[in-house]
Amino acid sequence: MKTIFITGASTGLGKATAKLFQSNGWNVIATMRTPESETELSQLDNVTVLPLDVTNSEQIQSTVKKALEISDIDLVFNNAGYGLIGPLEALNDDQIVKQINTNLLGVIRVTQAFIPYFREKRKGMFITTTSIGGLIAFPLASTYHATKWALEGWSESLAFELNKFGINVKTVSPGGIKTDFVSRSLDTATRPEYQEMIDGLFSSMDGMMDAASEPLQIAEVVYEAATDGKSKLRYVAGEDANALYAQRLELGDEAFREQLGQQFI
Repeated sequence: MKTIFITGASTGLGKATAKLFQSNGWNVIATMRTPESETELSQLDNVTVLPLDVTNSEQIQSTVKKALEISDIDLVFNNAGYGLIGPLEALNDDQIVKQINTNLLGVIRVTQAFIPYFREKRKGMFITTTSIGGLIAFPLASTYHATKWALEGWSESLAFELNKFGINVKTVSPGGIKTDFVSRSLDTATRPEYQEMIDGLFSSMDGMMDAASEPLQIAEVVYEAATDGKSKLRYVAGEDANALYAQRLELGDEAFREQLGQQFI
Protein backbone atom coordinates (compact mmCIF):
# COMPACT_ATOMS: atom_id res chain seq x y z
CA MET A 1 0.00 0.00 0.00
CA LYS A 2 1.41 3.38 -1.01
CA THR A 3 1.47 6.44 1.25
CA ILE A 4 0.91 10.13 0.46
CA PHE A 5 2.02 12.97 2.76
CA ILE A 6 -0.15 16.09 2.32
CA THR A 7 0.31 19.64 3.60
CA GLY A 8 -2.66 21.96 4.00
CA ALA A 9 -5.11 19.05 4.31
CA SER A 10 -7.70 20.68 6.58
CA THR A 11 -9.99 22.02 3.84
CA GLY A 12 -10.51 22.42 0.11
CA LEU A 13 -8.14 20.68 -2.28
CA GLY A 14 -5.96 19.20 0.49
CA LYS A 15 -8.90 17.48 2.18
CA ALA A 16 -10.42 16.34 -1.14
CA THR A 17 -7.07 14.84 -2.15
CA ALA A 18 -6.72 13.04 1.18
CA LYS A 19 -10.19 11.50 0.80
CA LEU A 20 -9.65 10.54 -2.85
CA PHE A 21 -6.32 8.81 -2.23
CA GLN A 22 -7.73 7.05 0.85
CA SER A 23 -10.69 5.79 -1.19
CA ASN A 24 -8.24 4.43 -3.78
CA GLY A 25 -6.39 2.34 -1.21
CA TRP A 26 -3.55 4.66 -0.19
CA ASN A 27 -2.31 5.38 3.30
CA VAL A 28 -2.66 9.11 3.92
CA ILE A 29 -0.68 11.32 6.29
CA ALA A 30 -2.73 14.51 6.35
CA THR A 31 -1.02 17.51 7.95
CA MET A 32 -2.47 20.84 9.02
CA ARG A 33 -1.85 23.65 11.49
CA THR A 34 -4.69 22.67 13.86
CA PRO A 35 -5.24 18.89 13.70
CA GLU A 36 -7.23 18.98 16.93
CA SER A 37 -10.10 20.65 15.04
CA GLU A 38 -10.21 18.00 12.31
CA THR A 39 -13.17 15.62 12.72
CA GLU A 40 -13.66 14.03 9.29
CA LEU A 41 -10.27 12.78 8.11
CA SER A 42 -9.34 11.45 11.54
CA GLN A 43 -12.28 9.02 11.35
CA LEU A 44 -11.14 7.40 8.10
CA ASP A 45 -9.21 4.14 7.93
CA ASN A 46 -5.54 4.46 6.96
CA VAL A 47 -5.49 8.24 7.55
CA THR A 48 -3.14 9.78 10.12
CA VAL A 49 -3.53 13.45 11.00
CA LEU A 50 -0.40 15.31 12.14
CA PRO A 51 0.35 18.93 13.04
CA LEU A 52 2.31 21.00 10.56
CA ASP A 53 2.79 24.71 10.05
CA VAL A 54 5.03 25.01 6.98
CA THR A 55 6.48 28.27 8.27
CA ASN A 56 7.89 26.44 11.32
CA SER A 57 11.21 24.83 10.36
CA GLU A 58 11.55 22.84 13.58
CA GLN A 59 8.04 21.45 13.30
CA ILE A 60 8.69 20.43 9.69
CA GLN A 61 11.67 18.36 10.81
CA SER A 62 9.80 16.71 13.69
CA THR A 63 6.64 15.99 11.68
CA VAL A 64 8.56 14.55 8.74
CA LYS A 65 10.54 12.37 11.16
CA LYS A 66 7.32 11.15 12.81
CA ALA A 67 5.66 10.52 9.43
CA LEU A 68 8.58 8.37 8.28
CA GLU A 69 8.38 6.39 11.53
CA ILE A 70 4.71 5.71 10.82
CA SER A 71 5.09 4.61 7.21
CA ASP A 72 7.26 4.50 4.13
CA ILE A 73 6.24 7.51 2.03
CA ASP A 74 5.90 7.43 -1.75
CA LEU A 75 4.50 10.86 -2.53
CA VAL A 76 4.69 14.32 -0.95
CA PHE A 77 1.90 16.69 -1.97
CA ASN A 78 2.87 20.29 -1.20
CA ASN A 79 -0.50 21.97 -1.01
CA ALA A 80 -0.42 24.48 1.87
CA GLY A 81 -0.83 28.07 0.76
CA TYR A 82 -3.11 31.09 0.66
CA GLY A 83 -3.85 34.13 -1.49
CA LEU A 84 -2.84 37.77 -1.01
CA ILE A 85 -4.58 40.44 -3.09
CA GLY A 86 -3.92 44.14 -3.11
CA PRO A 87 -1.67 46.74 -4.72
CA LEU A 88 1.95 46.30 -3.70
CA GLU A 89 1.99 49.85 -2.35
CA ALA A 90 -0.70 48.89 0.19
CA LEU A 91 0.91 45.71 1.51
CA ASN A 92 2.83 45.84 4.77
CA ASP A 93 6.07 43.95 5.25
CA ASP A 94 4.45 41.32 7.50
CA GLN A 95 1.98 40.45 4.74
CA ILE A 96 4.70 40.14 2.13
CA VAL A 97 6.95 38.01 4.35
CA LYS A 98 4.08 35.74 5.43
CA GLN A 99 3.01 35.17 1.82
CA ILE A 100 6.49 34.20 0.66
CA ASN A 101 7.18 32.21 3.83
CA THR A 102 4.03 30.11 3.45
CA ASN A 103 3.60 29.69 -0.29
CA LEU A 104 7.24 29.39 -1.35
CA LEU A 105 9.64 28.77 1.53
CA GLY A 106 7.23 26.33 3.18
CA VAL A 107 7.20 24.17 0.06
CA ILE A 108 10.99 24.35 -0.25
CA ARG A 109 11.50 23.39 3.41
CA VAL A 110 9.13 20.41 3.33
CA THR A 111 10.63 19.16 0.06
CA GLN A 112 14.19 19.52 1.31
CA ALA A 113 13.32 17.50 4.43
CA PHE A 114 12.19 14.53 2.30
CA ILE A 115 14.89 14.56 -0.41
CA PRO A 116 17.50 12.44 1.46
CA TYR A 117 14.87 9.76 2.17
CA PHE A 118 13.73 9.59 -1.46
CA ARG A 119 17.29 9.76 -2.78
CA GLU A 120 18.38 6.80 -0.68
CA LYS A 121 15.32 4.83 -1.82
CA ARG A 122 15.96 6.02 -5.40
CA LYS A 123 12.26 6.61 -5.86
CA GLY A 124 9.56 9.01 -4.76
CA MET A 125 7.55 11.93 -6.03
CA PHE A 126 6.88 15.56 -5.16
CA ILE A 127 3.70 17.21 -6.45
CA THR A 128 3.23 20.90 -5.71
CA THR A 129 0.04 22.92 -6.04
CA THR A 130 1.04 26.01 -7.94
CA SER A 131 -1.84 27.79 -9.69
CA ILE A 132 -2.82 29.03 -13.09
CA GLY A 133 -1.43 32.10 -11.33
CA GLY A 134 1.99 30.50 -11.71
CA LEU A 135 1.64 30.59 -15.50
CA ILE A 136 -0.28 33.82 -16.06
CA ALA A 137 -0.74 36.95 -13.93
CA PHE A 138 -3.81 38.92 -12.88
CA PRO A 139 -3.80 42.50 -11.58
CA LEU A 140 -3.35 43.23 -7.87
CA ALA A 141 -1.75 39.94 -6.89
CA SER A 142 1.92 40.60 -7.55
CA THR A 143 3.28 39.03 -4.36
CA TYR A 144 1.02 35.97 -4.69
CA HIS A 145 2.17 35.56 -8.31
CA ALA A 146 5.78 36.00 -7.19
CA THR A 147 5.40 32.86 -5.05
CA LYS A 148 3.54 30.81 -7.66
CA TRP A 149 5.79 31.69 -10.58
CA ALA A 150 8.73 30.94 -8.32
CA LEU A 151 7.35 27.48 -7.56
CA GLU A 152 7.03 26.74 -11.27
CA GLY A 153 10.64 27.66 -11.98
CA TRP A 154 11.85 25.97 -8.79
CA SER A 155 10.04 22.74 -9.74
CA GLU A 156 11.39 22.77 -13.29
CA SER A 157 14.96 23.16 -12.05
CA LEU A 158 14.52 20.68 -9.21
CA ALA A 159 13.28 18.02 -11.62
CA PHE A 160 16.64 18.08 -13.42
CA GLU A 161 18.61 17.36 -10.25
CA LEU A 162 16.23 14.78 -8.73
CA ASN A 163 15.09 12.80 -11.77
CA LYS A 164 18.51 11.14 -11.97
CA PHE A 165 17.81 9.61 -8.53
CA GLY A 166 14.45 8.22 -9.61
CA ILE A 167 12.50 11.08 -7.96
CA ASN A 168 9.70 12.72 -9.94
CA VAL A 169 8.80 16.40 -9.57
CA LYS A 170 5.42 17.62 -10.82
CA THR A 171 3.17 20.67 -10.51
CA VAL A 172 -0.62 20.93 -10.58
CA SER A 173 -1.89 24.35 -11.66
CA PRO A 174 -5.58 24.81 -10.85
CA GLY A 175 -7.77 27.74 -11.75
CA GLY A 176 -10.60 28.65 -9.42
CA ILE A 177 -11.69 26.06 -6.86
CA LYS A 178 -15.14 26.18 -5.27
CA THR A 179 -14.15 26.37 -1.63
CA ASP A 180 -14.26 29.01 1.07
CA PHE A 181 -10.81 30.18 -0.15
CA VAL A 182 -11.90 33.79 -0.62
CA SER A 183 -13.34 34.10 2.90
CA ARG A 184 -10.88 31.79 4.67
CA SER A 185 -7.58 31.90 2.82
CA LEU A 186 -7.43 35.34 1.28
CA ASP A 187 -5.60 38.32 2.74
CA THR A 188 -6.26 41.74 1.25
CA ALA A 189 -5.04 45.32 1.40
CA THR A 190 -6.11 48.48 -0.37
CA ARG A 191 -5.50 52.18 -0.91
CA PRO A 192 -8.01 54.72 -2.24
CA GLU A 193 -5.96 55.32 -5.38
CA TYR A 194 -6.51 51.71 -6.46
CA GLN A 195 -10.13 51.28 -5.33
CA GLU A 196 -11.64 51.34 -8.81
CA MET A 197 -9.27 48.61 -9.95
CA ILE A 198 -9.94 46.56 -6.81
CA ASP A 199 -13.71 46.90 -7.26
CA GLY A 200 -13.35 45.74 -10.86
CA LEU A 201 -11.33 42.70 -9.85
CA PHE A 202 -13.68 41.62 -7.08
CA SER A 203 -16.78 42.15 -9.25
CA SER A 204 -15.28 39.84 -11.88
CA MET A 205 -14.43 37.24 -9.22
CA ASP A 206 -18.06 36.11 -8.99
CA GLY A 207 -18.02 35.19 -12.65
CA MET A 208 -14.66 33.49 -12.27
CA MET A 209 -15.96 31.39 -9.38
CA ASP A 210 -18.96 30.33 -11.47
CA ALA A 211 -16.47 28.69 -13.83
CA ALA A 212 -14.43 27.22 -10.98
CA SER A 213 -13.87 23.51 -10.39
CA GLU A 214 -15.00 21.44 -7.45
CA PRO A 215 -12.11 20.40 -5.17
CA LEU A 216 -12.59 16.75 -6.18
CA GLN A 217 -12.07 17.61 -9.86
CA ILE A 218 -8.65 19.08 -9.07
CA ALA A 219 -7.85 16.22 -6.67
CA GLU A 220 -8.44 13.84 -9.58
CA VAL A 221 -5.72 15.66 -11.54
CA VAL A 222 -3.39 15.24 -8.56
CA TYR A 223 -4.21 11.52 -8.56
CA GLU A 224 -3.57 11.35 -12.32
CA ALA A 225 -0.18 13.02 -11.87
CA ALA A 226 0.65 10.59 -9.07
CA THR A 227 -0.29 7.42 -10.95
CA ASP A 228 0.09 7.96 -14.72
CA GLY A 229 3.74 6.85 -14.80
CA LYS A 230 4.73 9.84 -16.93
CA SER A 231 7.68 12.15 -16.37
CA LYS A 232 5.47 15.11 -17.34
CA LEU A 233 6.17 18.22 -15.24
CA ARG A 234 3.04 20.42 -15.48
CA TYR A 235 -0.62 19.49 -15.11
CA VAL A 236 -2.97 22.41 -15.75
CA ALA A 237 -6.17 21.57 -13.86
CA GLY A 238 -9.73 22.74 -14.45
CA GLU A 239 -11.58 23.93 -17.55
CA ASP A 240 -11.06 27.60 -16.66
CA ALA A 241 -7.31 27.21 -16.18
CA ASN A 242 -6.90 25.20 -19.39
CA ALA A 243 -8.88 27.78 -21.38
CA LEU A 244 -6.84 30.69 -20.01
CA TYR A 245 -3.51 28.96 -20.55
CA ALA A 246 -4.45 27.93 -24.11
CA GLN A 247 -5.49 31.52 -24.79
CA ARG A 248 -2.16 32.86 -23.59
CA LEU A 249 -0.22 30.38 -25.73
CA GLU A 250 -2.37 31.19 -28.77
CA LEU A 251 -2.32 34.99 -28.45
CA GLY A 252 1.23 35.39 -27.22
CA ASP A 253 2.26 37.13 -24.03
CA GLU A 254 1.70 40.77 -24.98
CA ALA A 255 -1.67 40.35 -26.71
CA PHE A 256 -2.89 38.23 -23.80
CA ARG A 257 -1.76 40.82 -21.27
CA GLU A 258 -3.52 43.58 -23.21
CA GLN A 259 -6.74 41.59 -23.33
CA LEU A 260 -6.60 40.75 -19.63
CA GLY A 261 -5.88 44.37 -18.75
CA GLN A 262 -8.96 45.52 -20.65
CA GLN A 263 -11.06 42.97 -18.84
CA PHE A 264 -9.98 43.83 -15.29
CA ILE A 265 -8.82 47.46 -15.31
